[in-house]
Amino acid sequence: MSWANWSGSVRAGATVRRPRDEGELAAIVRTARTVRATGAGHSFMPLCETDDTIVSLEDMAGAMTVAPDRRTAQIPAGWSIKRLTAALWEEGLALANQGDVNPQSLAGAMATGTHGTGRELGNLSSFARGFRLIGADGEATWCDATTNPALFEAQRLSLGLFGIATEIACEVVPAFHLVERIEKRPWAEIRERYHAMAAELRHVEFWFFPHADSVILKTLATTDPCDPPLSTRDMEEATFRRLLNIGALIPLLVPTLQRVMMRSAMKGRRYGPAHAIFPSDRTIPFEEMEYEMPVAAGLGALEEVVGWIRRKRLPVSFPFEFRIVAPDDIWMSPMNAGPVAAISMHQYAKMPWRALFAEAEAIFRAHGGRPHWAKRHTLSRADVDALYPMAERYRAVRREADPAGRFLNGHLAELFS
Repeated sequence: MSWANWSGSVRAGATVRRPRDEGELAAIVRTARTVRATGAGHSFMPLCETDDTIVSLEDMAGAMTVAPDRRTAQIPAGWSIKRLTAALWEEGLALANQGDVNPQSLAGAMATGTHGTGRELGNLSSFARGFRLIGADGEATWCDATTNPALFEAQRLSLGLFGIATEIACEVVPAFHLVERIEKRPWAEIRERYHAMAAELRHVEFWFFPHADSVILKTLATTDPCDPPLSTRDMEEATFRRLLNIGALIPLLVPTLQRVMMRSAMKGRRYGPAHAIFPSDRTIPFEEMEYEMPVAAGLGALEEVVGWIRRKRLPVSFPFEFRIVAPDDIWMSPMNAGPVAAISMHQYAKMPWRALFAEAEAIFRAHGGRPHWAKRHTLSRADVDALYPMAERYRAVRREADPAGRFLNGHLAELFS
């Protein structure tokens, strides 16, 4: 049985196993030469790639347990964020923040530092309070800030290197409702006002087609209790898909198609439970690179990369996404040096992306950027050491937890073996 990621760009001929309980999972780990865990396959890097064994926890038995103080919940690690947030809602609880899609497993999202937007809101890894792991020897281990603390610190953003998480203690908050507002605004205005808006609003982000002069602004704010939204989409995709297919056939038309599309009215509003408003359906496949950099450098970096695309009339068919994320203290988190501006660059899956991403990556790196671990990047081992002061400590914990390299694959061995 072969495996492929969401975009289809990473494929593996591994055996895909679906254990139903920890005993089955432990047996798989003990007998595998190499084993990698997968969730929804939303990583664009080859994090799950192996020619031996890939494990999915979708069929694992388990139930969520809320702590008496209602500040944390014990959650099956293989649950999707969609399933988790629906279960939390039934308990009157929520995650403080989410990204804009929700099929990912909780374990996978935490293992890669997946995030939403908000100057005061950290990535999902920062919500972790403890992990139950099946280690390289097949034995179960618990780690948190006081029990196996070094393992816990590394596991908070683990890239799947320290074991397979089966249960996660996660910070939760009382349930809340959100209103989402979408509108088109001039790029020059947003360039001037974005930081003031980010300081005032709980969530503010925008999408910027590089050949257009307006951006699509999205804000989220808490609101009074209300019914779920009628739509699971923040924007309509049918017209966009048609234009993307035209651009894939005739790349020279991409700049014109973007300007035509951005002439249309873009305004929308949705209300509902937070877990129904944070995510939106994303059905058009793409490749993605994302770099996190100091907040002060973000808009300048975006302006530079857009200027390069415009000068060369490059057929970058998707918009850039721009967000701010709060700092954390996680060893291998791109947010551990302070709040960051996160710039996501996308390309339609039917169009070339490697050369474009390579040139854009150089611009982002020059502005002090560090990549999202699950999005396209070309970091070397030397780059990891230069960007992350705790990299060798992280490797030392990995060597202790998995001396035979059972949880390594080729990509991760180059960086962390």
